[in-house]
Amino acid sequence: MKKTKRAPAARKPRPVSRAALSGEADPRLVRMSVSIQDDAALHSQDIRGSQAHVAMLAAQGIVPPAVARKIRRGLDQVRREFAQGAIRHDPRLEDVHTHAERRLGELVGRAAGYLHAGRSRNDQVALDERLFIVESCDRAAQALAGMMRSLLGQARRHEKTLLPGYTHLQRAQPVSLAHHLLAHVEMLGRDRERFGEVRRRAAISPLGSGALAGTTLKLDRERVARDLGLDGVTRNSLDAVADRDSAIELCFACALCAVHLSRLGEEIVLWTTREFGFMELDDSFATGSSLMPQKKNSDVAELARGRAGTAIGDLVALLAIVKSLPLAYNRDMQEDKRPLLGAPRMLVETLDALSGAVETARFQPERMRAALEGGESLATDAAEWLVERGVPFREAHEAVGKAAAFASSAGRPLSGLPVAVWRRFHPRFDGGVLRCFDPERSLARRDLPGGPAPRRVAAELRRWEKLLGRER
Repeated sequence: MKKTKRAPAARKPRPVSRAALSGEADPRLVRMSVSIQDDAALHSQDIRGSQAHVAMLAAQGIVPPAVARKIRRGLDQVRREFAQGAIRHDPRLEDVHTHAERRLGELVGRAAGYLHAGRSRNDQVALDERLFIVESCDRAAQALAGMMRSLLGQARRHEKTLLPGYTHLQRAQPVSLAHHLLAHVEMLGRDRERFGEVRRRAAISPLGSGALAGTTLKLDRERVARDLGLDGVTRNSLDAVADRDSAIELCFACALCAVHLSRLGEEIVLWTTREFGFMELDDSFATGSSLMPQKKNSDVAELARGRAGTAIGDLVALLAIVKSLPLAYNRDMQEDKRPLLGAPRMLVETLDALSGAVETARFQPERMRAALEGGESLATDAAEWLVERGVPFREAHEAVGKAAAFASSAGRPLSGLPVAVWRRFHPRFDGGVLRCFDPERSLARRDLPGGPAPRRVAAELRRWEKLLGRER
């Protein structure tokens, strides 16, 4: 009986990086090497870079124009399929670059082979990351502006609401709620500037650096940079493929901003307790307890506080990855994707949620004002009242300190001590010291640049509102 010939089995695709090697990669190496589960998030940047690259190759006469147009159309289709989740992740193809090129080959055939001329995956991934960093900085700046506007809105509504400022979590001196919230706006304003600085340094193109030493092909690197909206090109091909400074700077900016949000989150946690009672979150930004029906938890603030730890970890991870790498590219750098991709996404998500929580929160002016009763937060004013009458500050400080200790031991408010008692502690005290215990008067007299005087606070509100309004 004649045997039927069996059709040859389809060959499994091998990773591009094994072109000069024989046999299949060990599955254990494949599992360790694959990065598509992480860097698939860079598909849009990868395709943008490829389209700009092939357009330049055509302009330089390296690729026929018709072929370049065919490749660009094919890449448009690949982008759509990535966005729709239609690209099946194959671990044998390792990364986003190989998946995109493989799918392009299925769409346009042999023409796909022109795309990689004058390019390495080393400068390709460096470009993808820089494009991602630029976009991430823009998103972070926008989310920060939203958070700042939420704070400014509450500050505008509470220009006249007074509360104690705190040091060591002890009541210190009176400030307005507007002044307090503007302190957080200042922090976040520095964060916005920082993201702008990271963006500026990231917005240069490494494409054309090849694996580490460029290419013999006559590329127009500046054209690619212009087409991608970047400001220039890198100056050293070795550094271009080995550099991860912009990724580290982005993670640092995210970590420091997350720390600032954690500090705000901590205050929200404290202020929403019954012990403080300064603030109440809207129900839409609070959670309940699975056991205790009376609970209203400020989880949004607690998560903001907790996520600062993750952001700090992302920064440390990136620093540790590159700390001892020789030039130029090393595979260790593949491990940068999770912190790089995760940190800005988590930050923007946190900013958006915390912004909504602040915008919809209700503050309790009566509870804040009650925390100022007794006059202890105005003790420094009494000491400075003596200084204005020629008493050395240390002597004045000691006298008021003794008065405060007496009031505490006697169970009396400092503001309620009569003039005769004040004179026990210093002969220069007279009835004028009693005027020091008016919080509004105290704020009005703190009329220095950066101070909490109402006119200074109003000017700062106008300045920030104008700045953020202009940037909408």
